[in-house]
Amino acid sequence: MALDPRTPILVGGGQLNNRDGGVEPVDLIAQAARAAAAEAGSDRILRRIDSIRLVRMLSWRYRNAGLLVAERLGAPVVHTAYTGDGGNCPQTLVSAAARDILAGRCEAVLVGGAEAWRTRMKLRADGQRPDWTVQDENVDAPEQAIGDVPMVFDAHKRIGLDRPAFVYPLFEEALRASLGRGVDEHRDAIGRLWSRFADVAVANPFAWTRTPHSAADIITPSERNRWICRPYTKLLNSNNMVEQAAAVVVCSVGVATELGIPRDNWVFIHSATDAHDTYDITERERLDGSAAIRIAGSRALEDAGVGIDEIEHVDLYSCFPSAVQVAARELGLPIDDPARSLTVTGGLTFAGGPWNNYSTHAIATMATTLRANPGHRGLITANGGYLTKHAVGVYGTQPPERPFVHRDVQPEVDALGTVAARDDFAGQARVESCSVAYDRAGDPVRAFAAVRTSDGERSLVGTEEAGLLAALTADDVIGSTARVDGAGGLVDLV
Repeated sequence: MALDPRTPILVGGGQLNNRDGGVEPVDLIAQAARAAAAEAGSDRILRRIDSIRLVRMLSWRYRNAGLLVAERLGAPVVHTAYTGDGGNCPQTLVSAAARDILAGRCEAVLVGGAEAWRTRMKLRADGQRPDWTVQDENVDAPEQAIGDVPMVFDAHKRIGLDRPAFVYPLFEEALRASLGRGVDEHRDAIGRLWSRFADVAVANPFAWTRTPHSAADIITPSERNRWICRPYTKLLNSNNMVEQAAAVVVCSVGVATELGIPRDNWVFIHSATDAHDTYDITERERLDGSAAIRIAGSRALEDAGVGIDEIEHVDLYSCFPSAVQVAARELGLPIDDPARSLTVTGGLTFAGGPWNNYSTHAIATMATTLRANPGHRGLITANGGYLTKHAVGVYGTQPPERPFVHRDVQPEVDALGTVAARDDFAGQARVESCSVAYDRAGDPVRAFAAVRTSDGERSLVGTEEAGLLAALTADDVIGSTARVDGAGGLVDLV
């Protein structure tokens, strides 16, 4: 069957680790783009790129990073785009690129990003700034492709619940409760999960950390693996202290044919979806689930004409173990299937967590994996915010049975129920989940809890009171009764 020449395909991906530091992000992206062209088997593809779409970088602010990358590559770019914050962005950029290529709006798109975070933090500690490119404000700004994920809410701020490292443990403890596990039993389980991720990273030449870790290594607090926020030690958190770049080239079958890119290098983008759960976690129906992942994953598989059991390779976004477990549960994937890992890279702890750009690495790795396994299919999930915004992509080496479609399934998610947030609730409520944050000295300093009223409403509360911190670190209090003060304070456990 003849292929529509506008059919979108991935033809190459490039990744790099810059362990020596000092190279600015746009130069890292250009290097990754050249590596992507090399994997495609055609450096001429760089001179056909007409759109560069980049993931927001935290290491440095550029007026229009895409134009700088185009200059370095000699690409005839007529369109540049840039995203806000969110780990969902790489997959959504690839999905939109495929949609635009199919519609004839462009021929070849570079999607990528980079972080030089270690260099930036080292210089900042010395009171210095890197001597990197500064563009004049008169330079045309790129298209704002994707907005930021809302993550700041007054009810969260008043109790100090202000970062992913504090929020994802609440999801983890809700998962533990729903699975009926004890504290130690569950920590052993997530240690084994993360140990399997570490094993994948050992075999990944582009992983930042290629050291095997046992489950005991991962869950046992130590000087090098301190508590961050229970039940997570440092090795159960994403590692953003990296210098990494990744880029993928999406083009049409027509362009690939014209340039002589070997057919064996084509990876088809079968389908893609986007959706988000409630921005405020207080309103989520469940803290141990995600309606958006369930619906987005289901529709992506339906549009690709496959079932989850027909997917041989998977990469679930892995900023924290709870993100992986929630996604696996919603997609119907077993956590411990020896024949199908839940990561192709090793995840954000071991392969590297370059802020918003991890999933570009995952997509590049997935494409390489599929090329090595003709006939196989792969599924990517990307997550932004507090398990909030989700992008799903299905890939394969064989042409899709139906034309590619990028679907926004948000109306289906919005049709489902939510929980009423009671930021002013005072009285007694059931503890649904809780976590305890630690300082660098290893001392508990603050606790957070999600509590449910007798009417099913939810409130987020916190405390710094020493007695309560001791109780929350010593006992399993989920399901017990808490007394809260109406202003976000956990007063007592009764």
